[in-house]
Amino acid sequence: MSLWKKPISVEELTAIHHDTAVQRLGIEFLEVGPDFIRARVPVDTRTRQPYGLLHGGVSVVLAETLGSCGAAYSCPEGHRAVGLDINANHLKGATSGWVTGITRPVHVGRTTQVWHIDLTNDAGELTCVSRITMAVLAPR
Repeated sequence: MSLWKKPISVEELTAIHHDTAVQRLGIEFLEVGPDFIRARVPVDTRTRQPYGLLHGGVSVVLAETLGSCGAAYSCPEGHRAVGLDINANHLKGATSGWVTGITRPVHVGRTTQVWHIDLTNDAGELTCVSRITMAVLAPR
């Protein structure tokens, strides 16, 4: 059974991020499953910090994008999801290739949601773990 309460697809997620930071950083949506979303970000001149590593802030942008999309599309129609808190633990640097993230819900409640995001490098090694808490806002 699917978690999603609104129509969701890779194409839909890509379309709503047109002309945003997500598009400018080269983030690509890869897959939507019954309870997960997968996307990736390139490790290149747009996303590296001065020491040649993927910028930690870019890892958080990918994590927040995934968790926020999960929350938004699992809310009832007319409701909105907004971020309350995000944390990230950077475990291993990435200097090239892609970092891929996958998000899954920890808690989907009436007024709050919590999403977990794992980021991995091309070798499948965990580079960052993140958790985002979202508020679910009812229509006014």
